[in-house]
Amino acid sequence: MTTLTEAWDWLSDPANWSGTDGVWQRLLQHLVLTVVCLAVSCLIALPVALVLGHLGRGGALAVNISNVGRAVPTFAVLVLLLLTPVGRWGEGPTVVALVLFAVPPLLTNAYVGMREVDPSTVRAARGMGMTGRQVLFRVELPLSFPMVLNGVRIAAVQLVATATIAALAGGGGLGRIITAGFNLASTPQVVAGAVLVAAFALVVEAVFECAERMAPAWARGTR
Repeated sequence: MTTLTEAWDWLSDPANWSGTDGVWQRLLQHLVLTVVCLAVSCLIALPVALVLGHLGRGGALAVNISNVGRAVPTFAVLVLLLLTPVGRWGEGPTVVALVLFAVPPLLTNAYVGMREVDPSTVRAARGMGMTGRQVLFRVELPLSFPMVLNGVRIAAVQLVATATIAALAGGGGLGRIITAGFNLASTPQVVAGAVLVAAFALVVEAVFECAERMAPAWARGTR
């Protein structure tokens, strides 16, 4: 209980929340890194998943290849990138490692969502004279949107938790609080940093939950 009490004291100290190394600054850095990595991951994974899901070809291979990223530890990828020319790109290695980590859930959920659309609905749309593009954006995408959104939610929460590795490459974020605690041999600070990361992940989860509840009926998969 002493460590938890000391961690609470650390979190309750206003001095730890202000300044360039304060919690608010680190939280902002963590948020920016998460949003950037999530946006890049979506730009890479979602178009591929939606097109392959629409065509019904090559999706299983793409999903299996992307899932290789789940088998390789993100920290190991980061270390390898630091040893390559990418390591000179500042935050580049961290972004690349996190994007590779976030792509699998985005690609898998979006592809599965597209393939689970009722084939009879697609045939009816084509029978009405819709083009392939119209079927994709007016029929398949709206019906698969709940699965797509679920993949984005999973990726976002995972990124929040994993973005702490940025501190190991000299980047910012809440991970710097944890690494600083290790450097100072301050267990309460390490615990406080871990609590902040966990709380941030829960907040992100809650935001997506609220967004899903407030979304139109078609976006929730209901009528």
